[in-house]
Amino acid sequence: MSPSPVQLVIILVIAFLLFGNRLPSVMRSLGRSVTEFKKGVNGIDTEVNDTVKSADIKASVSDKSEE
Repeated sequence: MSPSPVQLVIILVIAFLLFGNRLPSVMRSLGRSVTEFKKGVNGIDTEVNDTVKSADIKASVSDKSEE
């Protein structure tokens, strides 16, 4: 059973009243986490691309030496 939109708004208002003073720091931490995650994904993507390129170079060198 999922809550209705009205119930979600009520929950958000209560959460804002209870945790409103800590909300900026929580959002800042969340933003940093997202940024670090994107950097990590980009690093992995770069590593994979570099590995594929080096494998392609090795394959082309070995093809030329076989001729």
